[in-house]
Amino acid sequence: MSVATGAVWAVYLTALAVLALYGLHRLTLVVRARRRRPAAAPCELAAAPVVTVALPLYNERAVAARAIAAAASLDWPRDRLEVQVLDDSTDDTAAIVAAEVAAWRARGVDVVHLRRTTRTGWKAGALDAGRAVARGELHAVFDADFVPPPDFLRQTVGAFADPGVAMVQARWAHLNRDASLLTRLQALLLDGHFAVEQAGRAAVGACWNFNGTAGVWRATAIADAGGWQADTLTEDLDLSYRAALAGWRFVYADAVRAPAELPADLAAFKAQQFRWAKGSIECARKLVGPIATSTWPWWRRLEALFHLTHNLPYLITLVALIAGGAAIAAGGGPAWAPVVHATSMATTALVLAVFVAASDRPRLGALARIPALIALTAGMAVSQSRAVVLGAIGRVTPFERTPKDGAIGRASAPRRYRAASTGVGLLEAALALYLAGCGSLALVRGAVVAPLIAGWLALGVAAIAISGLRGRVAA
Repeated sequence: MSVATGAVWAVYLTALAVLALYGLHRLTLVVRARRRRPAAAPCELAAAPVVTVALPLYNERAVAARAIAAAASLDWPRDRLEVQVLDDSTDDTAAIVAAEVAAWRARGVDVVHLRRTTRTGWKAGALDAGRAVARGELHAVFDADFVPPPDFLRQTVGAFADPGVAMVQARWAHLNRDASLLTRLQALLLDGHFAVEQAGRAAVGACWNFNGTAGVWRATAIADAGGWQADTLTEDLDLSYRAALAGWRFVYADAVRAPAELPADLAAFKAQQFRWAKGSIECARKLVGPIATSTWPWWRRLEALFHLTHNLPYLITLVALIAGGAAIAAGGGPAWAPVVHATSMATTALVLAVFVAASDRPRLGALARIPALIALTAGMAVSQSRAVVLGAIGRVTPFERTPKDGAIGRASAPRRYRAASTGVGLLEAALALYLAGCGSLALVRGAVVAPLIAGWLALGVAAIAISGLRGRVAA
């Protein structure tokens, strides 16, 4: 083996080792999630506190009326319910909201339409502006695509009988789960996130986070933690850790479901995932220091590190794809090279299978989609690596909200609300061609396992690349 080949294999094996570490951590969350705590008792209406329901909107003409109707229809005493429509829209959404607000006010519901002259702070800025004038002791937050059931508050507010509870997070359900393969894959990932990651951390007392929507906060806890802040793209994760560091506790209400739309096309999905990945790394930059010097036990600080850096494996995956491709193409590697390739793929599939099976929908069809999940993960590596790097170096980027279409079952969003192209499609196309070329070289030399793996991953990257290039042409 040459020095160059040895160096490539060293990088490849190191990347696989880091990915294995994060995979092992995910399996520990599966075990922890089995220790679920009982949900809070439904709130007795006679003791109902004043609740402000915040609906942050930005150009949501397709779903704004539905979101307002769902919030105004919550089963809560009228004199103790306030609905704030925090509308930063620059299109005709504002007119739609104004008409809907007037209609509900005529029916006796306290719905207010709040507009800002500038979109300072994006979603966090809107929420903090609403908080300044809200009359509720508790603040529920729903994104525009969520349709909470009427009994949502009755099922969550009871937890606030404990004065140490700052936040209750419900689980997301999916209005358009079966619209396409993409929405089915997203649903699998989100179901696993709630059933394993959120439940696992909550069960053992580790810090976990508000998901930005479908949750209720105690107003005094928000204030105590410093309010909504806009210096990261994930204001929800940021506030959660600041509140936890201040001594507040959270309740995960797994039995309470709030349905919402999943991104209908790859461009919208990439925009959403980019925001989440970059924001989590920004939170790591901001919060790792305070966490490290906190009085939390060592295991809680370590869990927080895994949590805040959980998008780092995308960058490691990109390194593994490039180094692994080079190892396949160069040949002359160790005799056990095919075993490494096959084992890495099998281990990835096993971790994902356990993750999916631990959710509440461990159907055979879901497990059959594991290969597609692997391809999707590989395909997202370039875009998500960009998010991780930009977050790590502190580059400021705007908050791009996820387009919603409001038409359940449609597989693509209206062109008016398509996500903007970032131009990474060319890099993704180059990676797809690179992997395909590496696999072809290995195939010519008579290899079997490596070409199959490289070809499948190349297909995943190519699918993401095509979506990015199509969006660039449309723009």
